Amino acid sequence: MKTDESTPYQRLVQELDHRCQQMATGDLCFSTHDKDGKFHLFYGRLLYVTTERHQVRRWKRAVLKYCPDWQPSSALLTFDQSTTPWEYQMLYEGVAREKISLTQAKIVIRQVSLEVLFSLARYTDISLEWKPSSEKKTHLSLGLALSFSEIEQIFTRAAQMQQQWQTAGLSSIHPNLSPASKKKLNPQSLSGLAQYLDGRFTLWDISLRMGKSVISITRALVPLIKKGILQLRQIPDLSTPLPTPTGATSASVRSPQTTPKTPFLIACIDDSPVVAQSLRKILEPAGYKVVGIQDPIKALAQIAEQKPDLIFLDLIMPNANGYTVCQFLRNAPLFEKTPVIILTSQDNVIDRSRAKLVGASDFLVKPPQPQETLELVRKYLPQSSKV
Repeated sequence: MKTDESTPYQRLVQELDHRCQQMATGDLCFSTHDKDGKFHLFYGRLLYVTTERHQVRRWKRAVLKYCPDWQPSSALLTFDQSTTPWEYQMLYEGVAREKISLTQAKIVIRQVSLEVLFSLARYTDISLEWKPSSEKKTHLSLGLALSFSEIEQIFTRAAQMQQQWQTAGLSSIHPNLSPASKKKLNPQSLSGLAQYLDGRFTLWDISLRMGKSVISITRALVPLIKKGILQLRQIPDLSTPLPTPTGATSASVRSPQTTPKTPFLIACIDDSPVVAQSLRKILEPAGYKVVGIQDPIKALAQIAEQKPDLIFLDLIMPNANGYTVCQFLRNAPLFEKTPVIILTSQDNVIDRSRAKLVGASDFLVKPPQPQETLELVRKYLPQSSKV
């Protein structure tokens, strides 16, 4: 009989790989004797990693390091943490509103994941539980959530860091601990390190502020700890940036006498602004509203925010293709029933068949002709406005 000699950390990697290959949506919950948390997955991609300990500290460190000029606002969030972590929602808003770049947002997710996995790599008692979710309403971007290949790189780096930590003789110390001096130190001593030894900062925090690795910072403090000059202690997390609900919102208690009609919103995802303009000239006089989206990467974030009633989708775009975008939309509960009409100049049986396979509702040849376009839109949106 073959014995399973894989470590709990390796089994965690294998379980995540399995869920990613399944294109699973849900939370992979992990638990140790003193730590609990979740890997939040959406169709096999990692949205974010959360833990009960120092969740806010970890988030603020990563944002301060990689998005120093950004001031995240919680005013526009849905605050439904049961479906999507607030950290991910803030990153989404930052990218969608062009306050931070997609690269910055992904680095924040990677850094947070790295710190969590660095801690997990030392445990021998990791238990796992998969909690699937049949519906997960969230703002999404194909480029923002991490694929397993990206996750695997973080796992490898975290294991290497933990090995270096152990080799440096720091196995009895956790970087979430805060060093506090038992006597007053000169702020200029220890190359400026002394100013952070007042029990307000964790070793992770000090590493960020000093611009040095957490291993080098901790090694520098070990002699003071052994001499009893410093003591390591647990400190609480920072306050959450989310507002505390005080009751029903104005929207939830508002009961207007009449509900105004709203025009149906139609999104045109096409790298050419000419196509969107052509659709506007055809559809807006008929009472529809058309929004043009040229960037295929930012498109998913924008349509998630605006929730169009119908989508025109180009097949050939820079860095993406319409088939991939269409399939992703169909896999997302938010858009699984939204009519998606493929726009292309390639009118042939192969393209039409492939479009149907990925869930396209219909097919429209470029350039769009007024009568054909209106008939197609009215087929899926019979009225020019909705209540």
